[in-house]
Amino acid sequence: MEPWLQGVIAVSVFLVLAMIAFIINKLWCQDEKDSEKKDKQVSFMSGNTNECIFSNGVEGRYSATAADFRCEEDPHVYENKVEFECDTMTGHHTENHINDGFQCDTMTECHTIPSQKEDLKCMLEWSEQYSYAFPRWFGIFFSSVVVSHPEYAKTLFARGDPKAEFIYATLIPWIGKGLITLDGTKWHQHRRLLTPAFHYNILKPYVAVIADTTKVMLDKWEKLIAKEPMKSLEMFDHISLMTLDSIMKCAFSHKSNCQTDRDLGYYVQAVSDLTLLSFRRITSTIFRSDFLYSYTPSGQRFKQACELAHRHTEKVIEERKKSLRNERELEKIQKKRHLDFLDILLCAKYEDGTGLSDEDLRAEVDTFMFAGHDTTASGLSWLLYIMAKHLEHQQKCREEVKEILGDREDIQWDDLGKMTYSTMCIKESLRIYSPVPRVSRKLSKPITFFDGCTLPEDIIVEVDIYSLHKNPSIWPEPFEYDPMRFSPENASKRHSHAFIPFAAGSRNCIGQQFAMNELKIALALILLRFKLIPDPEKTPIPIPQIILRSENGIHLILKKLN
Repeated sequence: MEPWLQGVIAVSVFLVLAMIAFIINKLWCQDEKDSEKKDKQVSFMSGNTNECIFSNGVEGRYSATAADFRCEEDPHVYENKVEFECDTMTGHHTENHINDGFQCDTMTECHTIPSQKEDLKCMLEWSEQYSYAFPRWFGIFFSSVVVSHPEYAKTLFARGDPKAEFIYATLIPWIGKGLITLDGTKWHQHRRLLTPAFHYNILKPYVAVIADTTKVMLDKWEKLIAKEPMKSLEMFDHISLMTLDSIMKCAFSHKSNCQTDRDLGYYVQAVSDLTLLSFRRITSTIFRSDFLYSYTPSGQRFKQACELAHRHTEKVIEERKKSLRNERELEKIQKKRHLDFLDILLCAKYEDGTGLSDEDLRAEVDTFMFAGHDTTASGLSWLLYIMAKHLEHQQKCREEVKEILGDREDIQWDDLGKMTYSTMCIKESLRIYSPVPRVSRKLSKPITFFDGCTLPEDIIVEVDIYSLHKNPSIWPEPFEYDPMRFSPENASKRHSHAFIPFAAGSRNCIGQQFAMNELKIALALILLRFKLIPDPEKTPIPIPQIILRSENGIHLILKKLN
């Protein structure tokens, strides 16, 4: 079949499915004028059953695939708002913990995100309305239960539930089956294998490497502002190249010059495209089909971006393999007490004596090349923006660094532990602008939360980290920037899962210490050289694209300090 004809067929199928989805959606969410306007309350029954009893005595069943309540007596009962009434362990009466959102006068009331721009706003509003959890719809066929309370998150993270395939499967063509997407025995094998790569003895020499890559970026900034002193610079692009430079030199023993000759600008752009396209696909009903998606313009763009990303990681792997064929280089790493990330992968052996397959190797390299630079770039970009907005905290951090370094120019490992105020500022920035807005799991068995609410197995549960970090019952005045929230005294009084920028439990971020070190080093060196001022004409607009980005970039005016 000719390619143009395949394209025509794919577009035709897409349009037909879109029309069907639109019609079904209208029928699904219309409010029946003659229906009774009674709110029905339901109590979850603990245990393995999916059955429940409405307060009017009508039996219902919780759908494990659609997160809705349907009554066998009245098939339209789910169109009314259903409020869960759960007894809490603390003895307090709670209600509205989870709401099925089926009073569907509008799509918003169905808990369907109308657009990517509205995503964070809608999730924040719903989490404020239902402070524990609520269902969310992806189109009309897929849904999840969104958790936005630390006690609910703690219960979920304490288990070993797998990642939600419905969400993470869209990433596999790009990052393969690595630590982010793996589950079960293989995930445990890879986690045990890679944990030594983030031992503090490995991280110590990285301080000098990260400092050097940061200084390269700062030298570039000096040249740019010398030409146009009042023109703002877009942070994310520069910082992405810096964090990519750092992760390649630290974890992959790759000597890159990506910041100066921009030989890897294509990779940074490919990652940006892939995160955007992956997020759009996750939230789309139509694009769930791999076949259909592959013929769309977005699918073609995704394929091209994957090829570019893989071209880079394959080059890094091949160059390191080649260097290890050199006996001197091989002898050098064999004498190391702790190997870096890529050398661990290349030298790793399973219990049966076999090494990682080429597929497994590339998956982990793709995973860490992305996660090791893009999430940190997000965290640092938003940190600099928030420092620019709050000059008093910016100055306090600057003074702290000056006091620690004294006459020295270079940052050392021991200095990082002394940056107490800067660390509080970093954590408060991560709270407000969480680099990874949410994570998800698929329940492998029923779950019962602290208040008695129960969900059956196979339900997708999302932990909305972005909203949890702004839960007003945990964080008073949640949108105010206050680093003192993270003073030892205040932090000790807070729930253990009130602050989870790196997730929690056994599947927390393996590289979180590396990321925190990089944020501290970069912040210190930047503040010693520049004063940060926000661009009043370009206020950033946060949007989720797997990681937290800004729709219009993060623009700051830099003033060189003497």
